[in-house]
This record gives sequence, C-alpha cells and structure tokens, in this order.
Amino acid sequence: MTTTTDTGVLAARFQETFGAAPDGVWQAPGRVNLIGEHTDYNEGFVLPFAIDKTAKVALRVRDDSAVRLLSTFGGHGLVEADLSDLEPGTGEGWSRYPLGVAWALKERGIDVPGFDLLLDSDVPLGAGLSSSHAIECAVISALNELTGAGLPAEELVLATQCAENVYVGAPTGIMDQSASLRGAKGQAVFLDCRDQHVDLVPFDAEASGLVLLVIDTKVSHSHADGGYASRRASCELGAEILGVKALRDVGVERLEEASGLLDETTLKRVRHVVTENDRVLQTVEVLGRKGPASIGGLLDASHVSMRDDFEISCPELDLAVDTSRANGAIGARMTGGGFGGSAIALTPVGQEQQVRDAVVRSFAEAGYNAPDIFTVTPAAGARRLA
Repeated sequence: MTTTTDTGVLAARFQETFGAAPDGVWQAPGRVNLIGEHTDYNEGFVLPFAIDKTAKVALRVRDDSAVRLLSTFGGHGLVEADLSDLEPGTGEGWSRYPLGVAWALKERGIDVPGFDLLLDSDVPLGAGLSSSHAIECAVISALNELTGAGLPAEELVLATQCAENVYVGAPTGIMDQSASLRGAKGQAVFLDCRDQHVDLVPFDAEASGLVLLVIDTKVSHSHADGGYASRRASCELGAEILGVKALRDVGVERLEEASGLLDETTLKRVRHVVTENDRVLQTVEVLGRKGPASIGGLLDASHVSMRDDFEISCPELDLAVDTSRANGAIGARMTGGGFGGSAIALTPVGQEQQVRDAVVRSFAEAGYNAPDIFTVTPAAGARRLA
C-alpha cells in the first residue's frame, strides 16, 4: 500500500472522484508496540508508540444516509452502503473499518450522516502495525469533528474498540487505538488499560545511538480468527479460576500458586500475561532512569515468553529475532498480535546495515519471502491536516 503523502493531491483526487471538495483531510498513525503484548484486554499495561506511517482520509458529509468509500490502493472499487442497513458482520475488506466506526458512533447516540470517503495509507497491511486501527482512528477523528460530537479521546478509544470487537468481530483490546489517538512525537504511550490513564514516556533511540528496526515478515495475520480468540478465552478462564477480575490483578508471586490450579495450557497463557505486565513496568522504569540502550534484555525476554508461553510466534518471526540478535541488535521481539506480522530490533546505528543484510540473507536461505525492513520513530497522534 502506498500513500500520496500530499494532502492536496488527496483532496484533489477526492474532488475528481466524488464531484465536490472534501470537508477536510484527517490522518491517524499506525503503531509499534515496544513491549506489552496481549496485556491490554487483561486490563494490564502496554507501551506502544504512534509511528510515522499513517492512514489519511478525505471525507465529506452528505445530506442523506448513503456511504461511498474508495481507497487509493489497487484492486478495490467503490464501496457503497447505507447507514440504515449497517449491522455487525456487514461489509468486506477494509470497508468494514469505516463502516464499523459509523455504526459504533450511531450506537452511542451520535447522529451520523452519510459520507463520501477516500482512503490513502502507507501502514503495511497484515504486518502487526495496526493498519486497521489507523483507518478507524482517522475516520472517527473526522466524524467526531464533523458531527459536532466532541467526544474525548477516551470515548473515541472505546468506540473504535466497539467497532473492532462487535462490528468487525475481532476481540482486540484498546492499545492500538490509544496509541494512534493519543501518541506524541518522541514519546511512547504508557497506558493503563484498566482506567485509560496515560503517561508519555520519552523514547529517543537516535539520541542513544540506536535505531528501531521493524522487520515485516510478510506473513499475514488476522485478529478475527480463532488463534487470538482462544488466547483471550484462556486468559479469562485463568482469571476466573484465580478469583480475580482480570489477570492484571495477579502478581508474579502468585504464579507458583497458579501452577497448582491451572491446566498446563492455561498456566502458560497466564504466565505470559503476568510476566509481560511486569516487564512493561520494568521497561518504563529503566527508560526513565537509564534510557533506551538498557531495555534490550526485557525485549528479548518478552519474545521468549510470547514464543514459548503464549505460543503466538512463527518460524519467520523467530528467525528475524534470532538473526537480529546475532548480528548486533541489543534486543528484539515480535510485535503485535502474533501469528505473523513484524518483529522489532533495537539496534546500534553502526550495526543497522549488518542486521538488515543478515536478516535478508537468512530469509533467503530459509526459502521465505523477502522481508520488508524499515525504521520507525515515535510520531504525533491522529489529527486534522486540512
């Protein structure tokens, strides 16, 4: 997926397509999760940041209930729908995300008019960088403004979660949209998923002589499948057996007790979430005290936990992580929901090319598709561009 990058070009294409100028252009970023995987729906802690790859939408409200959607990336024609016909499960492909947002706002009592929309995005699809939430957050930012709803960020987060959970059917938490809506340049978003409290934590890899590489394995994944849902069900079962509201309430010290109460699979899922929450808290503390160069071991431990306890890695992700570490990265882990997508590698600037070359070579030798490797930095959250 490629982006025009030029707001004026997108607006001009909108006018050419729909016969009138858009009411505005809005942008929302994808995200990388530095650490804290599958902790969000367990009411725990996460540490993502918004990235410098975004979804843009040019949008104009209509005086009827019709919705017309078009994207700039190939192979997708005009999608037409009517707001009065929206119900969970309707729509196909990327159109489910703007339609789901409109439906979720209507469910909250917002008077949503019909609209025309042109989407342009450079957030890689299926890479675990939350391309779907970038679309949702751009659309909800536009509709929140144009309807005069004036909902605060916390409510926009919950509305997009509702769109994702109920309309699309993906049982995701609130991390992705929180990063996209509440991110800031140069900052990671330390989010408490129980009460949506956010602290912005400086994350300036460049000042520490580091880059954060994203290695897109090109192994596509989907949150609306059984693997993600079964992990969530295991977490809910573990919390119920341990007598807590959510696994957020289980400390590392209770894992020995848990081993006598839970079956092997449930114990492994619980152990990942409990230790991952602890790793997030440690990472925030270490970043504040020592900076990015000191968090490598926590990233490594997070990957091992996801690979062995939560069992959401795959051979391509493991190869990307192991190869990065062997060629100079100070820490690496898969990022995102798992079952494919991307790994991140925190790497000294002087070793960046060595890591890149080694990963490409190792994928070729293993017979895997060539990965896409790029750097990301913490960027601003969702906003209006024009």
